[in-house]
Amino acid sequence: MIFRHFWAVCAAFALTSCATAQRPLVSATPASAAAVQPFVIAANPLAARAGMDVLERGGSAADAALAIQAMLSLVEPQSSGVGGGAFLNYFDAASGKITIYDGRETAPAQASRTMFLDAAGRPLNFGEAVVSGRATGVPGAVAALALLHREHGKLPWHGLFGAGIATADEGFIVSPRLGRFLQGRFPELSTPDVQRYFSRADGTRLQAGDRLKNPAYAAFLRRLAKGGVDVLYRGSTAAKIVQRSREAPLGGSMTMADLAAYRPIKREAVCAPYRAYRVCAPPPPSSGAAVLELLGLLERTDIAARGPSDPQAWYLFAEASRLMYADRDAFFGDPDFVKVPVTGLLDPAYLDRRAALIGPKAAAQVAPGQPAEAPLAMVDLTREPAGTSHFIVRDAQGNVLSITTTVESIFGTGRMVDGFFLNNQLTDFAFNPLQPDGHLAPNAVEPGKRPRSSMTPLILLDADGHFVGAIGSAGGTAILGYVGKSLVAALDWGLPMQEALAQPNLIARGNYPQGEVDKFDPAVLAGLAERGIVLRPGQGEDSGVHGVLIRDGKVDGGYDPRREGVVLVGGR
Repeated sequence: MIFRHFWAVCAAFALTSCATAQRPLVSATPASAAAVQPFVIAANPLAARAGMDVLERGGSAADAALAIQAMLSLVEPQSSGVGGGAFLNYFDAASGKITIYDGRETAPAQASRTMFLDAAGRPLNFGEAVVSGRATGVPGAVAALALLHREHGKLPWHGLFGAGIATADEGFIVSPRLGRFLQGRFPELSTPDVQRYFSRADGTRLQAGDRLKNPAYAAFLRRLAKGGVDVLYRGSTAAKIVQRSREAPLGGSMTMADLAAYRPIKREAVCAPYRAYRVCAPPPPSSGAAVLELLGLLERTDIAARGPSDPQAWYLFAEASRLMYADRDAFFGDPDFVKVPVTGLLDPAYLDRRAALIGPKAAAQVAPGQPAEAPLAMVDLTREPAGTSHFIVRDAQGNVLSITTTVESIFGTGRMVDGFFLNNQLTDFAFNPLQPDGHLAPNAVEPGKRPRSSMTPLILLDADGHFVGAIGSAGGTAILGYVGKSLVAALDWGLPMQEALAQPNLIARGNYPQGEVDKFDPAVLAGLAERGIVLRPGQGEDSGVHGVLIRDGKVDGGYDPRREGVVLVGGR
């Protein structure tokens, strides 16, 4: 069900009100071109300001994205950076076309299926694997942004890194969130590079409020600005990436040839209806289609007639989430290596059958379904830590970029090159390549393969193809739940975007639903328990959702209050 099939699908969805929303909360009439307000929503004020400065100089969304990513790599290194990967969802206002730029990392050509097994054939300890050289994939974020800039940039490449360079030279104040991570208990904090970079002159650990300079990163950005994207993928920086990732413990197999051969992939968006809107997401290896499945399941319930104080609404969300996660975990992987039954998962008849499984009380077990063209359902063998960042940009011409970007776990592998951290994205593969029955796991490591991702930057269109919203989040496997909850709160319950993002998180994957127990009304928790959903603290505590809707021609943007984001709107 890709974009061009939307109205054919809507006809099949007639019983679930695809063509007309129960509440037309988003304006279906776009503002005139002269009235388009540029905006930037990002997880750090310095990054958002860098992007807005580019827009105010006449730059495009593609231009601003490079400035934002360059700054995030400096001020939010625990989440994303130039050494990581990204999925870019781009809306071209002139043509109305949506294009996905897949900047997901790839496994080196010499990677093996058993690279995350020990000598006895057992999966490595996760804390050991995430700081290993084997964890680093060939980075793709900068290559994807460079391709986007070549196709949609307005300002010259060399002029987009000034804010990052100046801030790295002059230093920035360690934010409370970065300071909190520096005092945490993460494997990466024990690595020599992390200890060296985040230490004061007296050897003590930096804290929130301290100033941090990064002259090595400033020098790298200067070379990147002058020499272009090849500065990262060839030459001295590439050689350092190879050397650093191949060092003990558990050195990897990356080569200069792997870096030079990396190419981002342009993909066609997967789109499906929700209420009156088209929701467009990246295809696999992203999990965007899984979020679309979740929305399709929810549309077959009465969740929109309820609200955030109703336990039944949260129960429906939890059970639909469990069904979606069971399918995502069983079938999703790199489409160049495994068949992902996206069409079958979004087929109206299949959604009908899955939604019918939501009974009055929580199911004891939830198994994957049997969508059309699905391979044998597999047991998921993947762990996915919760790092990552999301940002959204719209320029004065109405072009929009929704991008989720990551170095994977906190500070990636904890190994640095030229002032930035290397990703540990390959730990998103299944450590054990074989299922209990001997079949190859769909998310097993293979040379050149892209690991499955939960990143799912979305763009929403109205029936006429006009942009009406965008959303995405950080948070590992919980991203799907964060985004789904926020869309329900904003579209179905009519909450302002900021209030929608602040709603409690509930992540129901498998048999142990987790979430922000302290933020739910006790009556909601009691109602969930009566229905068999006993919510426990855990994943769901640190989302990073950013979203925007165009309501009556005005920008209704929000940032996740659990982080340090900001919404900047031009003309204000």
